[in-house]
Amino acid sequence: MTGPAHIFDKPNRYIGQPSPRADAARLLQGRGRFVDDETLPRMAHAAFVRSPHAHAKILEIETTKAKSAPGVIAIYTGDDLAEHVTPYVGVLTHMKGLRSAPQHPLAVGIARWQGEPVVMVIATSRALAEDACELVEVDYDELPPVVDTETALDGDAPVIHPEFGNNLAWERDVVAGDIDAAFAAPGVQVIEREFRFGRHTGVTLESRGTLCDFDPSEQQLTVYYSGQAPHMMQVIFATHLDLPEENVRVISNDVGGSFGIKIHTYGDEIATAAAAKLLNRPVKFIADRFESFVTDIHARDHIIKARMGVTRDGTIVGIDFDDLTGVGPFSMYPRTSAIECNQILNLTGAPYDLENYRAKGRVVFQNKTLMCQYRGVGHPIAMAVADGLLEDCARAIGMDPVTLRQHNLMADDSYPRASATGMKLDDLSHQRALLKLTDIMDYKGLRAAQTSERQNGIYRGIGFVSMVEVTNPSPMFYGVGGASIASQDGATVRLDAGGALHVSSSITEQGQGTNAILAQIAAGVFGVALNRIKVTTGDTATTPYGGGTWASRGAGIGGEAMLQAAQALKDQVLDVAAVMLQTTVDKLDIQDGAVTDLDGAIRLPLADLARTVYYRGNELPKDLNPELIATRHYRVTDFPFVFTNAAMAAHVEVDIATGFVKVLHFWAVEDCGRVINPLLVDEQIRGGVVQGIGGALYEECLYSPDGQMLNATMADYMVPMASEMPDITVAHIETPTKTSVLGAKGAGEAGTGGAPAAILNAVNDALSPLGASIWQMPMTPERVLNVIDSAAK
Repeated sequence: MTGPAHIFDKPNRYIGQPSPRADAARLLQGRGRFVDDETLPRMAHAAFVRSPHAHAKILEIETTKAKSAPGVIAIYTGDDLAEHVTPYVGVLTHMKGLRSAPQHPLAVGIARWQGEPVVMVIATSRALAEDACELVEVDYDELPPVVDTETALDGDAPVIHPEFGNNLAWERDVVAGDIDAAFAAPGVQVIEREFRFGRHTGVTLESRGTLCDFDPSEQQLTVYYSGQAPHMMQVIFATHLDLPEENVRVISNDVGGSFGIKIHTYGDEIATAAAAKLLNRPVKFIADRFESFVTDIHARDHIIKARMGVTRDGTIVGIDFDDLTGVGPFSMYPRTSAIECNQILNLTGAPYDLENYRAKGRVVFQNKTLMCQYRGVGHPIAMAVADGLLEDCARAIGMDPVTLRQHNLMADDSYPRASATGMKLDDLSHQRALLKLTDIMDYKGLRAAQTSERQNGIYRGIGFVSMVEVTNPSPMFYGVGGASIASQDGATVRLDAGGALHVSSSITEQGQGTNAILAQIAAGVFGVALNRIKVTTGDTATTPYGGGTWASRGAGIGGEAMLQAAQALKDQVLDVAAVMLQTTVDKLDIQDGAVTDLDGAIRLPLADLARTVYYRGNELPKDLNPELIATRHYRVTDFPFVFTNAAMAAHVEVDIATGFVKVLHFWAVEDCGRVINPLLVDEQIRGGVVQGIGGALYEECLYSPDGQMLNATMADYMVPMASEMPDITVAHIETPTKTSVLGAKGAGEAGTGGAPAAILNAVNDALSPLGASIWQMPMTPERVLNVIDSAAK
């Protein structure tokens, strides 16, 4: 087949139109004539010819017509960029046996998923670049694709990377106790289910984008980056574009949503940076929605066969499951595509007191978009499997699901302790969270109303989940595996001459309120008003080194660094103030922007102190060397993670005539340690719940047997809208983590991780009078009707 096809046939003209400013810049000082385009280092725009096939050899690329198209500056193929960009491989040394082939920014020799970039066109506008893309002719030889996860390891399946011999990327077994003996014991009932989780992706308000500029005089690459981890990307650009790390600056200002989507290495972004370096001019690429759907990472592609054993008195004796995960043709760099499966192996059943546990995970290559970390990595699957089986067991033995949980959840006074999989746990409150949840939702009243409604043909259900959330990861998570991913974060606090604080942090802002939290912590510790604090984040040239925003680590790690830096600066200021006021530090404090006595009486405005230090240092003793700036870094050291826990419940109504599920109300009780800003925390949880509703009921990346994504538009890919959002009641228990002074854990992903399980259980509770149950997400109307019909036969 020749030329781009399928969803890439029609470029979006509204993106990248020529700028009036650019035209004005081309005028020679009012003389009214235009300068040749190539003489001005103004903005260029990138567009990509992407593979219309899931798997195909690239036989020939003809670019002659495209090169002569209006506005075209340069055209690059995979072979062209391979001379300037070293390949990257998405493996970590501590994930034994994980393998992946080298990746290039543009496909070299073979295209391995629909949407993989094959040719990059650089032109004076996005519209002209897209026009030229249509003139590029690519001759493909289609190869049989690997689309079905279940058959990817069959002996006759096509092998995506022949050098590996099969499509297995990674496997791991976790065994604790003797599951076979536990299940065979007298009086144990074993429930077995097959769970299927559909691929979905994070539909960010702002699509992926980058603007790269290269200054040849300084050999300096500056990248404006819509993403989560500037310092990580600094290392990646430097490593693979052969630049000193100090010559790469990455700037990530306010980002319109990320959810983990924007924490990976994408070929089109690396190619854009390479083009800027080769052309010595700024190059911009903004993904449109078509490109986002087929190139942004996907997640949740799992088939799990699971069993749980329970005694007649409600004791869970063990969990046994096999997880088969499809991840696309490569392991995503640098975080790897095996992490989600690994999280499921570690987290399934984590809240429960289990002695017997067996889990097997296999990760397989496919000819689909790459899969990797998306909000709540692995959590929705792990919680749905364990708590779905638990509520099924409760029905089987005739026990209330809340009572069964209370019987098996780890005791709140049993910490520190380890889970069945060996995870170190501390400072959790599963029992208290469940008790508070049933109280605020009026559980007994809902059950009574449910009985009455069923008599009137209304099928409503109540479902629960008790969950943990991985937060505040330590260097034992990525750094130990050789990845250039910082688990520490840093903060700098500086007092200016006017008495205001300037704070900077390696944590980044994606709409979750990072800047507000940092300012609040600094203000509270140091003693100034919030409106006297200026926050800088997301710039490798001006902020301390750190990991950025991921894994709910903003407040717990970045916030702790800010607390320590603010406290250090306060100590410095009070040292100076004690000398100036001829008193001792223990008699002074800082309140409302002034040095005060302990009773609050103002002794010295901070502005006066700062001006003395900065402008009239001769008035200070010679042996006093005041520093009005402090930097501190923080990392978790004693645990691989800090865990948050929560108890959640969903109330749903199922229309058995249409299969539609309506979420009537949702409750979440979370223990995220110390709550710094209740409004931000509650809205983070609500936002996560809505994303969890999307995964449970609506969102799925659908593929044809030949590997074409079938719903790569917002008209076809369903996300929850305002009308699908229920009332969401949020409450808290605060058990501060002992790993930090601040005591904050994390809250950003809990709703996404727990909501699908609660909704799954609520739907199955509603369907139970019909003898029907569903174990596949999303639970679409068609699938709900199918299980109802099957139960009726």
